[in-house]
Amino acid sequence: NELSSTDSESDYYKYWIDWFVSLEGNEYFCAVDEEYVTDRFNLTNLNTEVLHYQKALELITDNLSNKPMTNELREQVEKSAMHLYGLVHARYIMTARGLSKMYEKYKHGEFGLCPRYHCSQHPLIPVGLSDVAFKEKVKLYCSRCEDIYCPKSRKHGRLDGAYFGTGLPHMIFLNYPANRPAPSEQRYVPRIFGFKLHEVAELHRWQDEQREEQKKRLGIASSTQLPA
Repeated sequence: NELSSTDSESDYYKYWIDWFVSLEGNEYFCAVDEEYVTDRFNLTNLNTEVLHYQKALELITDNLSNKPMTNELREQVEKSAMHLYGLVHARYIMTARGLSKMYEKYKHGEFGLCPRYHCSQHPLIPVGLSDVAFKEKVKLYCSRCEDIYCPKSRKHGRLDGAYFGTGLPHMIFLNYPANRPAPSEQRYVPRIFGFKLHEVAELHRWQDEQREEQKKRLGIASSTQLPA
């Protein structure tokens, strides 16, 4: 797991979730409601995916006992808590409440803006290329050009794509259809000396065909090069 972590900063926050989402590099996450995290139904099967699951859950919900732990175990529990939160987050943001939070972040451009010129700095949305953890890092989806991009920040680029799931952008616009942007119809057209590139290619093909015809008429072998 490569999520951000600092020990000293946790003292300034009353709740673990508030501390976690405030960390630099974790801006893509929204705060999962405590009621969602404490409902065991929402955590089905996650115990098989997370090491030290019970302690990690207790840490997330601020119920971890004060029993002494070795530094090694404490570090493992903290990493597991971050991983567990990411997996819970992927489920939460597909609920009406979670979608609403992510939609607000999208509207305010908190995930970044499309680098494509013709998209006119349209806001991006996080998306995973796999729902399985440790397979792909998070990418950013633009609903105008309908393409994906890597995050600019290296810290954001280290986030696991499974923490956002493969369906977030599409669920957002299923729930907010009036705010789906029209696809960008503008495309960059490559040109050489004012001619569109495909027109130049067609001209070159026509010139080649004419040259071959001329060779045949003159009885010159095709391997012989004529002056341009």
